[in-house]
Amino acid sequence: MTPSEQARFNQLYQAQHGALLRQGMRPATIDGYCRALKRITQYFDQPPDNLTLQDLKTYFEALIISHSWSTVKIDRNGLQFFYKHVLNIPWQWLDIVKPPQHHTLPDILTPDEVTMVINQSKQLRFKVGFLVLYSMGLRISEGLTLRVCDIDAKRMLVHIHNAKGGKDRFVPIPQRTLHALRYLWTQHHHPVWLFPNPDGSDHLTRCPMQKAMKSVLKQCGIRKNISPHSLRHSYATHLLALGVDLRSLQTLLGQHSLNTTVRYTRLVDSIRDNTQLAVNQLVDNLDLYWGLS
Repeated sequence: MTPSEQARFNQLYQAQHGALLRQGMRPATIDGYCRALKRITQYFDQPPDNLTLQDLKTYFEALIISHSWSTVKIDRNGLQFFYKHVLNIPWQWLDIVKPPQHHTLPDILTPDEVTMVINQSKQLRFKVGFLVLYSMGLRISEGLTLRVCDIDAKRMLVHIHNAKGGKDRFVPIPQRTLHALRYLWTQHHHPVWLFPNPDGSDHLTRCPMQKAMKSVLKQCGIRKNISPHSLRHSYATHLLALGVDLRSLQTLLGQHSLNTTVRYTRLVDSIRDNTQLAVNQLVDNLDLYWGLS
């Protein structure tokens, strides 16, 4: 871009950022929508306020090839916001890109595999971190930002602040998880964070935990598509299998829609199908004789 074009982009970028702030968007949304604006600007090497319908089609066709559908959706929403709130132009091309509707089920760990992952983790902070995510069904961001003051040991509850959708919630903490967190804290004595960075400047970021998970899965020989977030899915599925009702589980997970929670019933059905198969195999292996004596 020429210097004047760069100045124009900077002006548009600041306008996008300001509009997102005024609309009360969460930090992750602001970051994603601003990156969408930056990405399309870099693609065409020009400010994004004079793009044609064909330009947008060309951009999204390339983006679908080079990036995930998650990124495609963020860019579509970010550019729609840009047209509406910065350029004051109606977004008339809602059908310009339509991500496919997938109804996939996430991979989950069995209770035995959860035990393996926790036990085989090399560092105490990851061992306790995986236990926290699983035993309370937390998102990784919720677990890593836990503060010392969030633990209510008398009521055996943990206060989750500003979670997805900007909502707070309380979740029960198991006694063993409380003991593990207390032991972890005795190793670092950080006044604020339960999972501080090694230098103590802030809380631990998700990247080290993701790398630790990848390493321990390889060590355990688990070839499922598993991430730290899978511990939350496993928690939900295992609780359903134990008889926890959907409404209670929805509250525990802090999910806005019950439809999101319902999908775990499909995982439980899969577990039951596997159990039924195992029971049949158990009996089929019996060498029975049905003839008359």
